[in-house]
Amino acid sequence: MAKEKIVLAYSGGLDTSIILKWLKETYDAEIIAFTADIGQKEELDGLEAKALATGASKVYIDDLREEFAKDFIYPMFQAGALYEGQYLLGTSIARPLIAKRMVEIARAEGATAIAHGATGKGNDQVRFELNAAAIAPEIKVIAPWRLQEFRDTFPGRAEMIAYAESHGIPVTASAAKPYSTDRNLLHISYESGVLEDPWFDASAPENKDMFLLSVDPEDAPNEPEYIEIEFAQGNAIALNGEPLEPLRMMEKLNELGGKHGIGRVDMVENRFVGMKSRGVYETPGGTILFTAHRKMESITMDREVMSLRDSLITRYSNLVYNGFWFAPERLALQALVTESQKNVSGTVRLKLYKGNVIGAGVKSPVSLYNPDIATMEADPTQSYDQADAAGFIRLNALRLKVSAGVNQQNK
Repeated sequence: MAKEKIVLAYSGGLDTSIILKWLKETYDAEIIAFTADIGQKEELDGLEAKALATGASKVYIDDLREEFAKDFIYPMFQAGALYEGQYLLGTSIARPLIAKRMVEIARAEGATAIAHGATGKGNDQVRFELNAAAIAPEIKVIAPWRLQEFRDTFPGRAEMIAYAESHGIPVTASAAKPYSTDRNLLHISYESGVLEDPWFDASAPENKDMFLLSVDPEDAPNEPEYIEIEFAQGNAIALNGEPLEPLRMMEKLNELGGKHGIGRVDMVENRFVGMKSRGVYETPGGTILFTAHRKMESITMDREVMSLRDSLITRYSNLVYNGFWFAPERLALQALVTESQKNVSGTVRLKLYKGNVIGAGVKSPVSLYNPDIATMEADPTQSYDQADAAGFIRLNALRLKVSAGVNQQNK
């Protein structure tokens, strides 16, 4: 009989290297290693050879960067998604794409299961499995860290390193980097290790080497840099007059943001599984794009449409963070978001300076801003009669006066 096939989300780190070998031995299965290239850069070097040497029968390293930018980052930014007011969801938004491609490979290879190295305490296990369930309910999921047998075998890092050495698995594990990272086109995250102490100052001068995508704002250029981003229907399409596809736009904005120390966030957030965790994030290009998009909306989006969309930001952000990208409610919300973006077109000018993204101008051929109406001088259009405001105020004050009268009587 042919062996069972399992598709493993493989990063080449200690955990997934151990898991690859352990799955092969425990399930007597054929392991297909899959790595999504979503912008990890040098982290991908040598992965194929390493996976094959560890026991994988086949290795997929798929360049998904353009799809990531176009079909995941851009739609999410149109929605104004911002988790708990700070986090631009860099790790969260990558997981549905990885799950989608894993399922496609599993089906193409005739695999019956997919596997991942996410721990039983984190968000990623939920994201991988909920997104996979939404598009491939027939495929089972193996999560070794939730299996007692696996945890008994590997109660700590020392046991994992010893196992790797005994099986000839090349791994790099040291105290030189006392935290874990996750990098992609949108951001890089830092968590665990020394960062589990929320009093630990990640921005201190002695920790400058931790950050990979941006210079310390204090070390950024002393002169501001002006840029212009052109939008069409809510999507950034050109930078300083140069048309750019989503991938190249994100790469360029990352370079600019990193140069000026933009996009660092240090926060304690609420994981979906119930605990609080501390995360440090670098999102240089995303921070620029998020700010520019909001400024473009300010001049082109109807007030009530914006209010409705904004009222759904928390819900949308939670859906992304918690792993419901392919859920029907997120798809329904996205349809509303897409409708809201039809006139979000024009150009935004920004000033980048020492960690700040400062608005420096906005214009649009479909602008809802009318200077003749907004002016504090005489209105040449005579479309707004200031005397009308008196009745407007009286009507809005009516319920307040009634409520105040009742409260005074009850004192």
